[in-house]
This record gives sequence, C-alpha cells and structure tokens, in this order.
Amino acid sequence: MIVCDIADAHRFKGLSPLIGEAIEWLESYRDDNFVKGTVEIGAEGRIRVNSEEPHLRAPEVSELEAHRRYIDIHVPLKNSETIGWASVAGLKYPHGGYDDERDICFYGDSATCLLHVRVGQIAIFFPEDAHAPNIGIGTHRKLCIKIPVE
Repeated sequence: MIVCDIADAHRFKGLSPLIGEAIEWLESYRDDNFVKGTVEIGAEGRIRVNSEEPHLRAPEVSELEAHRRYIDIHVPLKNSETIGWASVAGLKYPHGGYDDERDICFYGDSATCLLHVRVGQIAIFFPEDAHAPNIGIGTHRKLCIKIPVE
C-alpha cells in the first residue's frame, strides 16, 4: 500500500509499465468534465478508470475488500476519504468467498489502520492489501483506477 501526494507519484512509475501509464494519465487529469462511469486508458486500453460519487459510510459498517487480478489507485477529487486497511494474509472472516467474475472478496475482519486520503493525494492498493474505501460523512467524488496485475 502506498499513500502519497499526486505530485510525488512519479516516483512509483517504475513499479510496472501499467502503473506508470496510470500515473502519467492521472498527472494530466482535470476534473473539469467529470462524468460518472468507466473509461479505458493506456496504450492497450487495459487500465480502467471508474469515476464515482459514492455515499460515505461509518467505519463500523464498511467492509474490507481485496482483489487478486487488479491493483487499485484511489483518488479523492471532492472531499477527503478515509480508507481502512489490513493485510490479506492476516484476515480470517471472508464473506461469501472470492467472486472471480468481479475479482473481489469481502471480509468481516476489522481494518488494522485508517488512512486519511486528502484531495491531491492517492492511495495504491496491491492484491495483498485489503481495503475498506468510502469512509466518512456525506458524499464525495473520486476516481478508482484499476490496473491489471502483470
């Protein structure tokens, strides 16, 4: 898991070519024409950007989730977002098992820490990072960039 300012994200472009493409796209992204939905970006269109306006929820009702085939980059655009985190290796209470079609598994375990991600920052979650996004009060606007694991 990585949390940093968008201005410092260039340091992580070398982690993989697709992470590099996603960060380059994000560095030039402007919220002026925000439209909810999904677009594909990158040279091969393998990276998905989900533009969302979710309702925030209390930490006690948020669920940890983890992915096997994707790395997530969460980018708050309007209002800060708190995201719970825990290592997948230490989780004991999966809900319903892994959904291969949606590439997601939910857990009933509690997050071991809460990350406060502000507008102008990003949080990157790898397959070993369970995360509980959208914690807070009210609504917010965000991007969730889905990068296939190579």
